[in-house]
Amino acid sequence: MEFIGTIWALLPAIIAIGLALATKEVYSSLFLGIVAAALLYSNFNILNATTEIFNVMISKTGSAWNVGILFFLVFLGAIVALMTRAGGSKAYGDWAIKRIKSKRGAMLSTMILGILIFVDDYFNCLTVGSVMRPVTDKFKISRAKLAYIIDSTAAPICIIAPISSWAAAVTGYTTGDGFNLFLQTIPINLYAWLTIIMVFIVCVFNFDFGPMKQHEECAEKGDLFYGRNDFEIIEEEKVSTKGRVMDLVLPVIFLIFSCITCMVYTGGFFDGVPFVQAFQECNASFGLVLGSFFTLVFMFILYIPRKIINFKDFFEALPVGFKMMVPVIMILVLAWTLGGFVSDNLQAGLFVSNFLKSSSISTAFLPPLLFLIATGLAFSTGTSWGTFGILIPIVTSVFLESDPMLVTSIAAVLAGAVCGDHISPISDTTIMASAGAQSNHIFHVTTQLPYALVVASACFVGYCIAGFTGSTILAFGGALVVLGIILLIIKKVKLSK
Repeated sequence: MEFIGTIWALLPAIIAIGLALATKEVYSSLFLGIVAAALLYSNFNILNATTEIFNVMISKTGSAWNVGILFFLVFLGAIVALMTRAGGSKAYGDWAIKRIKSKRGAMLSTMILGILIFVDDYFNCLTVGSVMRPVTDKFKISRAKLAYIIDSTAAPICIIAPISSWAAAVTGYTTGDGFNLFLQTIPINLYAWLTIIMVFIVCVFNFDFGPMKQHEECAEKGDLFYGRNDFEIIEEEKVSTKGRVMDLVLPVIFLIFSCITCMVYTGGFFDGVPFVQAFQECNASFGLVLGSFFTLVFMFILYIPRKIINFKDFFEALPVGFKMMVPVIMILVLAWTLGGFVSDNLQAGLFVSNFLKSSSISTAFLPPLLFLIATGLAFSTGTSWGTFGILIPIVTSVFLESDPMLVTSIAAVLAGAVCGDHISPISDTTIMASAGAQSNHIFHVTTQLPYALVVASACFVGYCIAGFTGSTILAFGGALVVLGIILLIIKKVKLSK
């Protein structure tokens, strides 16, 4: 057990992520990372390592929260398959193409919808993808670009939305009036705000660089998937010709309403708990399962009596939706297992905690340092919420509640955790964004990475300014200027080629 709580705890995640980026193959990369973690945990006893792999896999996959997410995925897959088979997706695409006149309009519409669905990042990723795929496909926007827009308006929006499952998670890790503290971090959560600004720039100016440029060039030629489509497409002859726009719009509206209602239900809203408190105390995973199940019931009532599809076709679409989500489920199970080893068994958080407590660093340097540490920890473990749980209690123990640096430091943790989550191949939110766009997962990660690193660089400078000046305005302004300078440099380099 000599590797527990040491820097070696990060090695399995580095192996998995490095292999995934190098080979563009996610399943074997994650599995090899898991094997490395099990060997470290068992002191290289092969039999014990093998046993521990399945112990952790069963434990993580069998947790109530994760089982709920798997059910939600299956139900969402079925909803998407039904909307497609009923002709709703095609009808919506035909309707939208008459009103959205350009590629820029399609991307901005996707961004706006992502901002509007702020209650939960999983829900955001899958819903936005389902609704906007027909539209972005018609304007030859690559699935990698769609995944980037979805991912950049999921967690970054949720972390600055007072009513969201993320706000509830952050509040739970703080002491005292945690919700008020969370509200104070919103203006200086630089990564969230700058990511939204970055997405807007990308959409308005069609600003492509890095691997994304190649994906967009391929999409212009008709290959939206860059040569690799991991998702089953429903056969054209099985798509109903009777579908209308409302056959997509009504299920989506009902899904949003139903999921929000079921989330606050699990938080006790209908037992008299105030709405905001109910959201803070809700079981988001279970609420999403209930909401998506009721949506399937609603779709049955909407489609069958109108004979949009028949009884047989309705139930044949359910396993099609399940199969659509199998690649996502496999990646999630492997990512949860690796994250379980790194976070729980090898206790990477303990190493980070000990490092911070033993470091005699000026408080002015803490915001940028915490941003980097949170980014690295979330990147390695694939979980921003786990990063909150490790770092926020450390920050609250360092600063008094009256110290303004407390808000800045917690904001730096939140921003770094979302950043690391955003760029990590083993992050469940990143996996969900790939699923929502039906993009190859590694393609999504590699095309998104340069955009996210540009924003992260600007944020680091912003938190340096915040640490030394204590000014939110100067920090935000400085980060925005740096972002602009980096983008101008990239544009100049692109034009000179």
